[in-house]
Amino acid sequence: MVEQVATENTTAESVAGATQYRMGRKELVGLISGIMAFTAVGIDLMLPAFDDIRADFDLGTDSTQTTRVVTMYFFGLAAGQLFYGPIADRFGRKPTLYAGAAVYVVGSIGAALASSFEMLLAARFVWGLGAAGTRVVAAAIIRDRFEGAAMASALSNVMAVFLLVPVIAPSLGAVIISVLPWRSLFWFCGLFAAVIVVWSFRMRETLDPAKRRSLKPKDVGSGYLEVARTPITFGYTVSTIFIQAAFTIYLASSELIISNGFDREAQFPVIFGAVAIMFGAASLVNARIVERLGIDGVVNRTFAGLAVILPILIAITLLTSGSPNFWLFMPILSLVLGSFMFLMPNLNSAAMLPLGSIAGAGSALTGAVRVGLGAALGGVISEQVSASTTPLVIGLTTMILCCGATVWLVRQGGIRGLMGSSNPA
Repeated sequence: MVEQVATENTTAESVAGATQYRMGRKELVGLISGIMAFTAVGIDLMLPAFDDIRADFDLGTDSTQTTRVVTMYFFGLAAGQLFYGPIADRFGRKPTLYAGAAVYVVGSIGAALASSFEMLLAARFVWGLGAAGTRVVAAAIIRDRFEGAAMASALSNVMAVFLLVPVIAPSLGAVIISVLPWRSLFWFCGLFAAVIVVWSFRMRETLDPAKRRSLKPKDVGSGYLEVARTPITFGYTVSTIFIQAAFTIYLASSELIISNGFDREAQFPVIFGAVAIMFGAASLVNARIVERLGIDGVVNRTFAGLAVILPILIAITLLTSGSPNFWLFMPILSLVLGSFMFLMPNLNSAAMLPLGSIAGAGSALTGAVRVGLGAALGGVISEQVSASTTPLVIGLTTMILCCGATVWLVRQGGIRGLMGSSNPA
């Protein structure tokens, strides 16, 4: 009996210990930002190398095929989340992080050794599969630790730190390829992954043992079905698809627009970083105001601002036949892009709110749908972008209008009606 009591006490202590954290909030936010940065590092660091990739694989100096280096990564990122979500809910966040990081490193090495453009794209897909695990883990940890507007605030803080990557990475990439071959960028990404994994050893597991879910296909399917049948989650996830598509359009076409359209190839890392600063600033502001105004309040004000800014951007583009003044066009474009930081974290948080018991599955399915369909839609549009800014502006405007229409439909109960659901969630 004494041994049994001792065993029960030890078990209770270990469970209690699992709910305590070695990290304070600031360090945890920093680590989650680093985990989230796996995705950004795998994209932004190599943007300055697009010209070298075109030359090395004989794609042509103005080829838009380099956009596939981004979109294939996103496709892997989307597909992988469906796999990692159930794993994260069964085995915990840390084992899933380590598995994703391992695949991430394999993909980066494969890209570094690729002998053809097709092999490079295949490696990029694998690379994205690895990044998917880290993305699922980051979102699940936030959902484990925070609720409601506090979750949106934490996510915005994470995004603000995370968005330092686009500020630094292109310039760092340009410095690296000025002294080393462009393929060294891929090796650097693998090294970054190793550093974050070592840092994560300080974090305790955030998944409550009582919430671990089975990996039986029936249970996994029921989890995904529960997510898909939740009207609010479904509707807000659809709205984020359009913002993801807009991000993809900008990421995939920015190098071509800035280098060829504005003839500022040497300044590309600095310009890209300056736009990223707008992203970071918007995230910090969102983190401060969302708990006071609420998710709906921030989203409403953002769309009101876009209703003023977008017509100006469209007019500047059309009146100059797609060749606007750089100093007039880029600041306004930066305001439009920065507004996404008031939309994406809040709409994503709104989609996750009903999913406390299935955060891993929810993060996986909503992330897969958002990134996969957003990358596909944005990829099709970005391949139409040339040196002219007109296709870029038309694409961004269309995606923003579609997002706004979807949010309105969710709030009017239209999504619940279309799904034939009486579930108040």
